[in-house]
Amino acid sequence: MAKRVQLVLNQDISKLGKSGDLVEVAPGYARNYLIPQKLATNATPGILKQVERRREQERQRQLELRQQAIEQKESLEKISSLTIAKPVGENEAIFGTITTQDVVDAIKAATGQEIDRRGITIPDINHLGTYQAEIKLHSEVAAQVNIQVVAS
Repeated sequence: MAKRVQLVLNQDISKLGKSGDLVEVAPGYARNYLIPQKLATNATPGILKQVERRREQERQRQLELRQQAIEQKESLEKISSLTIAKPVGENEAIFGTITTQDVVDAIKAATGQEIDRRGITIPDINHLGTYQAEIKLHSEVAAQVNIQVVAS
């Protein structure tokens, strides 16, 4: 059995690890592919300290983002409901549908906050009424918002 080599990854590599991870690979894989392609560097004590410092900075940044998401959630939940006006046809059916962009625009008008539309989950809205939307602000934080669809 060949001895394994410890490397620190410079880039994300599928099935191996993310940038900054300490991995053990076969010496030939390291010598012939990872190091010449500058995908990894040898794990020295100085590089390990740099990696640890980078991880700590990333952890602090994630904590700050989570705290901002919690504050944003609290401000969104203070709003009783968002009102979106759409043209109406027969049987209170709206023309078109309510999209995530409509919800983003309503939130911006009500609170002035920028929300990423990709984090919004809404049911199919084709009629007037009240609906519930979930807004994912962070991987651990989600807010619930009521959407009131009215005739314009």
